[in-house]
Amino acid sequence: MSGQLDGQVAVITGGSRGIGRAIALLFAREGADIAFCHLNDAEGAAPVVAQIEALGRRAFAASVDVADLPALRAFIAQSEQKLGPCDILVNNAGLNIRGAIETITEEMYDRVLDVHVKASFFAAQAVWAGMAARGRGRIITTASQLGLKGAPNIVPYCTAKAALIGMTRALGHEGAPKGILVNAIAPGPVATDLTAQLGPEWAANIGAKLPIGRVGQPEEIAAAALLLASSPGGDFFVGATLSPNGGDIMH
Repeated sequence: MSGQLDGQVAVITGGSRGIGRAIALLFAREGADIAFCHLNDAEGAAPVVAQIEALGRRAFAASVDVADLPALRAFIAQSEQKLGPCDILVNNAGLNIRGAIETITEEMYDRVLDVHVKASFFAAQAVWAGMAARGRGRIITTASQLGLKGAPNIVPYCTAKAALIGMTRALGHEGAPKGILVNAIAPGPVATDLTAQLGPEWAANIGAKLPIGRVGQPEEIAAAALLLASSPGGDFFVGATLSPNGGDIMH
């Protein structure tokens, strides 16, 4: 523990499991107080809160559907009331709905785009004025390498992740002159609770196709988030998309 985030407050959407949980715990180990939301996952959130507090940091967790914008704004406001102004926003909440193009309904499509893109934009908007007034802030959004390469039967997901990369670039232009550095992470295949639903052979089969020979771990993605959140490590990243993906895409 090197205290790279000492005294800072991080707000993380989707922080009770997987990559979000790994980011929350790593940021806490580096000195940040952590607010995170989850969707009806009190069972998963409780041990994360306990681990953050065991590290001597403050924690706040709430169940929020990030696509419900008033609820999302209220969560961010509560986080700042309880912990202080947001220094680091991590837009991590997400979901995937699978199906061939013929099976995707308007409701399914809207749900994926609302959770990923709309929520990420308006979460950024909610912390923007405060960060600008203080002259410093970091906004990090979890995209995906599938936003760069695409894949069958998950068109809404790939669309949303590609949109987040574009949003990151545009906000990067607006934010940097104000001291707000906006960047994204586009992970490759990672072993999480979500990908575990694809079956026990998924990690072995996908990992075998990657140059590194395995899928990633949430802690490896969290390390990229820490780089972007920290100073001086993240000080020269603007509108960038880091893609820790085991060689799935080399760009």
